[in-house]
Amino acid sequence: MDLFNILLVAGTAALGGIVFGYFLRWLITLGQKGSIELTIKQTMLEAKDQAQKIIDRADEQAEVTLREIKNKEKEKETELKKREDRLIKKEDFLDKRQGDIDKNLEEIKVKVEEIKMAKEKIATLETEKRGELERISNLSAETARGELMKTVEKESEEDLQVRWRKLEAANNERLERRGKDILATIIQRLANSNVTEVMSTVVEIPSDDIKGKIIGKEGRNIRAFEKATGVEVIVDVTPGSIVLSSFDPVRRHIAKMALDILISDGRINPARIEEVVEKSKENIATMIKEKGEQAAYEANVFNLDPRIILILGRLHFRTSYGQNVLQHSVEMAHIAGMLAEELSADPQVARAGALLHDIGKAVDHELPGTHVEIGRRILDKFGAGEAVIKAMQAHHEEYPYETLESIIVQVADAISGSRPGARRDSVENYLKRLKDLEDVANSFAGVEKSYAIQAGREIRVFVKPGEVSDMEVRKLARAIAGRIEQELKYPGEIKVTAIRENRVVDYAR
Repeated sequence: MDLFNILLVAGTAALGGIVFGYFLRWLITLGQKGSIELTIKQTMLEAKDQAQKIIDRADEQAEVTLREIKNKEKEKETELKKREDRLIKKEDFLDKRQGDIDKNLEEIKVKVEEIKMAKEKIATLETEKRGELERISNLSAETARGELMKTVEKESEEDLQVRWRKLEAANNERLERRGKDILATIIQRLANSNVTEVMSTVVEIPSDDIKGKIIGKEGRNIRAFEKATGVEVIVDVTPGSIVLSSFDPVRRHIAKMALDILISDGRINPARIEEVVEKSKENIATMIKEKGEQAAYEANVFNLDPRIILILGRLHFRTSYGQNVLQHSVEMAHIAGMLAEELSADPQVARAGALLHDIGKAVDHELPGTHVEIGRRILDKFGAGEAVIKAMQAHHEEYPYETLESIIVQVADAISGSRPGARRDSVENYLKRLKDLEDVANSFAGVEKSYAIQAGREIRVFVKPGEVSDMEVRKLARAIAGRIEQELKYPGEIKVTAIRENRVVDYAR
């Protein structure tokens, strides 16, 4: 019984295990089937997404390709349009050229006809003259005497013209001699020494040991000095000197003052350099004021606004063609005053206009416009007076001559700038001025050659005698002088001499 029960239990257990195993296998198989289907679905979705992306990329590429094709078509259309325009222009040019050729042919035909008519007219005149001579031979004594006088007068016309030109030349020489005497007197009385300003200043040092102190450890002192002053310090092997270089003369002067103080003091360090430079700037401001006051006093110009005096003093550090502008202005003031007294003008207005004529140059690097326009604004702002403004504004002919004083200021400017030793110029500018002068003369018809002489103060023009008559030479000289006045800039005046040489050669055999 026990064995049967045991077998029964064992059988039941075995059967249950079989059923459980089958059921478990079924469950496992069912899970695997779902997993495969899910994988298949995911793969299909990924394939659809990939296909859509490929389609999208293909569409984008197609749009880009289409756009490129359209752009190329537009470029081809533009190029074809340009070619068409060029062809149209070429056709128009050819048509115009053909028209010009036809017009020239017509003009040539007309000129040929005119020449034929002129020849016929000359033949007619010769015949008439021959008949007139035959008629004169049969005239009475009185009639013949009258005809002879007319002929003599006609033949003497050229001699009269020569005599008239000699008298005119003698008168001009007398007036020119008198004018030169007056100008020479003015120049001798007022010519100042002219110190040429350069772009560098040399500072003398007691010994070359100072150079090491100025440079400093690792160059700290020299860098601090250049930063504070805005100038370049050149320390080379030249004994006993240091060079300061800058385009600004005020900065150079400040640097020189500061360096002199540092050398004499012996204490050279960045802090001391900044202190000395600031003190030098204060000293230069005082110096500018003193220079302005001194210039106004020397020119006998008073009651000027202090701000005008300060601006005027800055001209001490400005040069024009090597001429100190402040000295030039003071010199002009004296010249203008004397001319005004001789011409019964207002000497005070003339002197003030001459002294302040270049005041705009003191700040022309800071303000827009020409120095004349800047000067007008300064004088108007600080109440210099309308008469003084009118006197100074026309010295470069930017404004018309409204008063006699304005003409006097312009003349004084020309005298002061053109006197011997007043200015200097570079060789390049000098040669260019001479070439421009010769080019103006050579541009006129009938001129064979021309030469600029006397440092550009005179130009001699040789004309072709077969093309230009004696009377036309005078007109030509006046025309050349007028062109020079309009196109060229020059100090003083330029003498134009036109020469007509007619040589007659014969041989005795």
